[in-house]
Amino acid sequence: MNDLLLKTLRGEPTTRRPLWLMRQAGRYLPEYRALRERYGFEELSGNPELASRVTLLPLDRFPLDAAIVFADLMSPVASLGVRFRFEPGPVLERPIRTAADVRALHEPAPEEVAPEVMETLRRVKPALDGRAALLGFAGAPWSLAAYLVQGRGAPGFPALRALAAADAGLLGELLGRLTRLVAHYVRLQARAGADAVQIFDTWAGVLSLDQWSRLVRPHLLALLEEMGRAGIPRILFVQDAPHLVGAFAELPAEALAVDWREDLPALHSRLGAGRALQGNLDPAALVAGPAATRAAARDLLMRMPAGRHIVNLGHGILPDTPVASVEALVAAVREEEQR
Repeated sequence: MNDLLLKTLRGEPTTRRPLWLMRQAGRYLPEYRALRERYGFEELSGNPELASRVTLLPLDRFPLDAAIVFADLMSPVASLGVRFRFEPGPVLERPIRTAADVRALHEPAPEEVAPEVMETLRRVKPALDGRAALLGFAGAPWSLAAYLVQGRGAPGFPALRALAAADAGLLGELLGRLTRLVAHYVRLQARAGADAVQIFDTWAGVLSLDQWSRLVRPHLLALLEEMGRAGIPRILFVQDAPHLVGAFAELPAEALAVDWREDLPALHSRLGAGRALQGNLDPAALVAGPAATRAAARDLLMRMPAGRHIVNLGHGILPDTPVASVEALVAAVREEEQR
């Protein structure tokens, strides 16, 4: 039974640091590219048989310590009655920007919330056979709202920030709806077999600390507290938000994950050993090849104390990453076990 990740989240000693990669089941893998020649992303992520195959692809090639379910940040949003497509990111047919839009959102029954994701988790769990932990994931309420209000990905999400300026109460109503949805979604994932869940707050950094504290923090806190009451181990990821990392560190989560811009050893020194930290190799280092990957990994492992550290990238693995770079990273991490 490989419980390295769960032990690290609980603060228990381990023989080495656990390793997994954001977007590890993705386009850098030739097996995934072969599937994409036959199926679009929506078909791959929406079909549990295909999604479970994709989830397991990296575990079949590398001895990683966690599989993360192959799904999309927007997977639970369809249950609200919101229609969207991928081009390649999510594009809404009609953005949510008025009180009528928010109040027209469907209140889903449990069986309506991303049933394909739950079936994928139920298929992957026995297939892993204890060789790795199984991670679920969900978008934080603010990051889901970014797509719902803007209608698609956009630098800075100006429509979302405009709504915050024009009607903070309406934004709060939307965030409340999304918080309830995500809390329900992660509970369902845990029941379907997820050992822990990572919450992605990808777009929190578009706000100032003051704005984030007033508008977003109460909803994110409510979500994390609900997960804690349900006994779901939590990894909280924040991207491109150095001004918010200290505030995120105060939220209840077993692990805080940060992007490659953050000095992880310095963050560890500031926070102490009270929680796990995850990351935070620059994904571009892997693109540079195995030698550069090995050097970057050894540098991080040397500077970052081993206790309560989950090795990962500071964002998703890039499509042009050589497979040999991932092999080099795995080897560098596993060297610690042999010392």
